[in-house]
Amino acid sequence: MTAPVFLAETDRLAVGTVLLDGPEGRHAVSVRRLRAGEEIVLTDGAGTGAYGTVLAAEGKDRLEVAVTEVRTEAEPQPRITVVQALPKGDRGELAVETMTETGVDAVVPWTASRCVTQWKGERGQKSLAKWRATAREAGKQSRRLRFPIVEEPATTRQLTPLLSGADFAAVLHEEGSEPLATAELPTDGEIVLVIGPEGGVSPEELAAFAEAGAKPYRLGPSVLRTSTAGTAAVALLLGRTGRWS
Repeated sequence: MTAPVFLAETDRLAVGTVLLDGPEGRHAVSVRRLRAGEEIVLTDGAGTGAYGTVLAAEGKDRLEVAVTEVRTEAEPQPRITVVQALPKGDRGELAVETMTETGVDAVVPWTASRCVTQWKGERGQKSLAKWRATAREAGKQSRRLRFPIVEEPATTRQLTPLLSGADFAAVLHEEGSEPLATAELPTDGEIVLVIGPEGGVSPEELAAFAEAGAKPYRLGPSVLRTSTAGTAAVALLLGRTGRWS
């Protein structure tokens, strides 16, 4: 079994004795019940990981760790960003969780015109915080050292610079003339993938994305829900670009 991962500040990630306390320490001591001699990984979520073993558990939230090695992962190439239309209920967190476990690098919440859910005011901030917390916890669960960034929500107009600046940009759409599985992909740079809402991407949005350089592609013969399409597409892209090799 691989060692569990916990978040720690970057300046703590060094060879020697490291104290893990606060919420992460409490989770390690009181929930995971780690004890002396067990392996553990500490990460800042930005690519650096400290590997070691537990020296001692104190109280309910203090863990002493003997770090023997520190590694820093380079940012993977090509980088994959998913623009995720806002789903209903908790399906947004499900999408973020599974895309994180799969290997997405960034998620942009998109307020598409046909989204039933709209993030406004305090409710919107709470929803964004949930997506970010989900990415953080899923990053730990999947033993990642580099967690995906969940950006601020964007409108269709605000997505234009992201799409036009990408090395490859695509909109998943059931009427796409070309399958994503055969698209010519870059070996580095940025891939941006747009996932529409349950009601579909509007013709006006498709036109705006096409003007920014994002063509419609189909994923397969079936139509997936917005909360699962991104995960399936990310898996396809990771396999085709060699990041899963």
